[in-house]
Amino acid sequence: MVLTVYLISALLLLVAAFVIFRIFVRRDYRQKGRLTWFSSFLEFLIWGLYLSFPYIYNPPEWVRFWSDHVPVSTLLRIIGLLCIISGLALAFITMFWFGLRRAFGLEVNELIQAGPYRVTRNPQIVGVSLLVLGSAVLWPSWYAIGW
Repeated sequence: MVLTVYLISALLLLVAAFVIFRIFVRRDYRQKGRLTWFSSFLEFLIWGLYLSFPYIYNPPEWVRFWSDHVPVSTLLRIIGLLCIISGLALAFITMFWFGLRRAFGLEVNELIQAGPYRVTRNPQIVGVSLLVLGSAVLWPSWYAIGW
């Protein structure tokens, strides 16, 4: 039952992300050259769901994020925490470096190819993905690994 709910909600999240990014966001950039507040909110909502998705489906008997005990070895705990901390740092530092208005698509100038954007086209996505990977390492489950 839980697996069915997981698969359906994962599919719905991916479909919603596709619709938001391919329809709303693309339309805003083509028509206005920037995102509207509504599209920015929808993007923020999708990223929040993406970020928390593997954690939501961990078994209920597992300890919560803020607990001192996690069900992995010390080495995996360190690796998971490093992924989470570096992912958060990468996402937020590059957002502030880039400028919050540009990071949320509210102001568009030219294509940025300096700083972290020399390495990857979207370091925020890399940062959030590191965070998701870290939570899958700290709380290993088929749901987290699948995501």
